[in-house]
Amino acid sequence: MCSVDLSCCSFGVILMIPDIVFVKAQKSNAYFKRFQVKFKRRRQGKTDYRARIRMINQDKNKFNTPKFRFVVRFTNKDIIAQICSASIAGDHVLASAYAHELPRYGLEVGLTNYAAAYCTGLLLGRRVLKKLELDEEYEGNVEATGEDYSVEPADSRRPFRALLDVGLLKTTTGNRVFGALKGALDAGVDIPHSEKRFAGFSKDNKQLDSEVHRKYIYGGHVAAYMNTLVEDEPEKYQTHFSEYIKRGIEADNIEEMYKKVHAAIRANPIQTKTEKPAPKEHKRYNLKKLTYEERKAKLIERLNALNAAAGNGNDDEDEEDDE
Repeated sequence: MCSVDLSCCSFGVILMIPDIVFVKAQKSNAYFKRFQVKFKRRRQGKTDYRARIRMINQDKNKFNTPKFRFVVRFTNKDIIAQICSASIAGDHVLASAYAHELPRYGLEVGLTNYAAAYCTGLLLGRRVLKKLELDEEYEGNVEATGEDYSVEPADSRRPFRALLDVGLLKTTTGNRVFGALKGALDAGVDIPHSEKRFAGFSKDNKQLDSEVHRKYIYGGHVAAYMNTLVEDEPEKYQTHFSEYIKRGIEADNIEEMYKKVHAAIRANPIQTKTEKPAPKEHKRYNLKKLTYEERKAKLIERLNALNAAAGNGNDDEDEEDDE
């Protein structure tokens, strides 16, 4: 008869039989806590930590010096652009700009396309340089020509430098995130980049077609689509570009509209505080809970009313007795 030795380990019970050794894993809470993914946002698929750690790691000889990132995110109705720096406590936002601010500068429609992304990046770039008092030294590329532009350092202060943070976005050629990048570059922010991902870059001749890129910056692709719909599908044009029609914006004057927006952004990039509307009063379906003082005052008021009513009743009885 063979002997069996039972011994316990952290994973379960090990059965030791001559010539046979196997482990039975017990899937307890301790087991799952040990092997789950460490970071919550990684489990949720919201952050690429392999890319993030390369962007936030600072050189050891630059102790406590912030390393800034040009963060661009897109939603269904808005574009979010921020200048962030990482710390142990979390990310700090130095400046931010949003596409929903563009109506203040004259752009009320098409707030999520390539041209709007350029305007948002331009607004953030001029805003952060204004905040750091670098806007006069680094004016950037005043007129957008579509050509690649890099900031040259001045004699006094070095240009503001940031790294492009695209998050989980697929960096395909012509993506809107590179429109925001181009806007920040033209604003005067130093961002390491390559012209290979701008709209208009050709893989065949390995060159950037500046005319095509300029067309996207000034909304030429939108104007071309408007002309196509007007000729081929007038009904779809009426519904698809209803907001453009309501504001009297046609395909011929789109470029002029964006030029005015760029000039307005450069004239005043400072962020203004908007007043929040007063909260609406909701209808209550239950009684409000009173404090001790309110309950005390309410009780005194009831006693006074009862005493007054009792006093009036006694006066009426006295009058009847007199009669």
